[in-house]
Amino acid sequence: MPVSNIQWRLQRLRYLLHRVKGSFAQRGMHGTLARIAQEFKRHPEQDQSLRLEPLDVPFVPFALPLDELPTVSIIIPIHNKLQWTLACLRSVARHTSKATFETIVIDDASTDGSSEVLEQVDGLRLIRNAENLGFIGSCNAGAAEARGRFLLFLNNDTQVTAGWLDALLQAHADEPACGIVGSRLVYPDGRLQEAGGLVYSDASAWTVGRFERRDDPRYLYRRDVDYVSGASLLIERDLYNQIGGFDTRYAPAYCEDMDLAFAVRAANKRVVYEPGSVVVHCEGISSGLDPFAGVKQYQTVNRAKFIEKWGKTLEQQPAPGTPVDKALHHDGARHIFIMDALTPDPTRDAGSQQLYNIMRLLRSMGWRVTFMADNRQSSEKEIKMLGQLGVETLCKPYSPSLVDWLKREGRNLSAVMLCRYYVADSNLSLVQQLAPQAKRLYDTVDLHFLREQRAAEHTGNATLLRQASASKQREFAVIRACDATFVVSTVEQELLLRELPGANVLLLPNMHEIKGSQRPFAQRHDVVFVGGAGHPPNVDAVQWLASEIWPLLHKQRPELTLHLVGDMPEAERQRLSVNGIVAHGRVESLDEWMDGCRIALAPLRYGAGVKGKVNTAMSHGLPVVATSIAAEGMRLEHESNILLADDAERFAAEVLRLYDDEALWNRLSEASAAHVQRHFSFDMARATLETALGQGQIHQNG
Repeated sequence: MPVSNIQWRLQRLRYLLHRVKGSFAQRGMHGTLARIAQEFKRHPEQDQSLRLEPLDVPFVPFALPLDELPTVSIIIPIHNKLQWTLACLRSVARHTSKATFETIVIDDASTDGSSEVLEQVDGLRLIRNAENLGFIGSCNAGAAEARGRFLLFLNNDTQVTAGWLDALLQAHADEPACGIVGSRLVYPDGRLQEAGGLVYSDASAWTVGRFERRDDPRYLYRRDVDYVSGASLLIERDLYNQIGGFDTRYAPAYCEDMDLAFAVRAANKRVVYEPGSVVVHCEGISSGLDPFAGVKQYQTVNRAKFIEKWGKTLEQQPAPGTPVDKALHHDGARHIFIMDALTPDPTRDAGSQQLYNIMRLLRSMGWRVTFMADNRQSSEKEIKMLGQLGVETLCKPYSPSLVDWLKREGRNLSAVMLCRYYVADSNLSLVQQLAPQAKRLYDTVDLHFLREQRAAEHTGNATLLRQASASKQREFAVIRACDATFVVSTVEQELLLRELPGANVLLLPNMHEIKGSQRPFAQRHDVVFVGGAGHPPNVDAVQWLASEIWPLLHKQRPELTLHLVGDMPEAERQRLSVNGIVAHGRVESLDEWMDGCRIALAPLRYGAGVKGKVNTAMSHGLPVVATSIAAEGMRLEHESNILLADDAERFAAEVLRLYDDEALWNRLSEASAAHVQRHFSFDMARATLETALGQGQIHQNG
């Protein structure tokens, strides 16, 4: 065997041993063995659910959208590989965007006739390099010709999926000081290829999530990363020009995307991974896979150049061998763990909306947020919704139990928030044991014992009254054991401060965006009640409304319709939908009823806390007729910003009066939105969270 071949084989062996050694350090033995097993496991060439464009079809001319003043310029550098380029372009044409865009292909001196074929694609801007400039030169040439506010660099061996571009733009809009946004890259066989990248202090890089399941929640939340692959990378054109584009010292390719990310971060901008943008990448088609041949060999050469340029910055990166889970969050952000009974869905109930908004605020305050439902169940929709906030969801079958997770992560937590009495009561001791240094926050949602006590008094149920007494003692024990307790009602705050004078009880108001009235009085009709059947006070309210209040209204105004909106069993929907009542069940958005109905009803006869149904309607400028209990703790006044009535006859009379009095309606509409703005704002809630997380004794000994 020639000496050169022996040297080549030894070089490859050293490379493989280096990778295995790094994998042991970062994945552990179990993860490394699983990764090796993946290499030998047979996978289908394509995941059919991705609906990829075929490569082996005859060319037929097609068209791409083209706007003279596009928001985005998609830049695709190519060198040969025509069939992949065509498939990429067909996917872009198929999965268009809400935003306007142009598509620019830079033909880097292809020899397979690519330009001649691509000239027949309508709407494509085709640029031919006079000589081969390599990936970096071609990207910079495309950027120089771009007209969009944003540049989107896309490899020609990719195929995009539905919503890919809009998700990148939304992430850029959502995230303050965002500089670069990158996609979730997957292989054609459906496995995850990359969920952002890590860079260690020796300039070695790690593609997060490689070969894992692409639907694993560990990779489905938006987060800051060290870099994202240039296979799908969004950046503002002005920022790109400001930092000088892709650095030509790395020509023809490799390390240029990592360098661009470091330059963006040096300009005090962020690099963000967006899982909602899914791009299929046929890795190796453009540059091959052999690290010692072709363009790939520049990985080693350019790594040395990268170290020379960014040596000081690299000192702040994790040391080689740092486990991925730790290295992934090396920015030092404080970490809070949150648990509620169920995974929040803002379209389901007011409690979910409140927790969703709390997590929004925490993320905007720079906290890393991890969530687990007490039942460890989360739907794909719920995971995606939290992921868009940058919240990691722990759930079956992907994540360990709470005990195992806290054993691994508990000592790194700065705070834990447990929501609802029964969740806090059953999990607090575990938190005290495994995360003794973390601040303990208890979100009551509403006082459990108070709701039980009022239900018992309303129904005359002696057994429930005894249960309420026991719940009170246990709930008080939770409050005493926590650094801060959140309530949404001034009534509940005053009650707790009176009974537990040493407790740190803070008012964390329900948060609502003020939308105001979207339609005038004359264009509205009918009345609406919002509330799911999973909450006993709502069930009682609907029963009272349907059996006693509505007959009085329907007799006087038979043309009116009562809309019941909220989760309820199908049989109950059918039973209630008579005599002008329509039970719609759960809906994705309340806007149709908030903007179309004339009055919102809140006939609650018992309960606790602040009623989300009342605040939601008021934030839309929709006047409310409610009972005193429904308005409790909200600083509302009869005739000033709401109408109140506690018996069926009076309630029906107030509805009829408001329904026909345009002047009263307009006055209450304006006062409703103003009241929510004054007492239920995000700014007030932020101040409460800052107080809770910045004060109080941190428990050291559990």
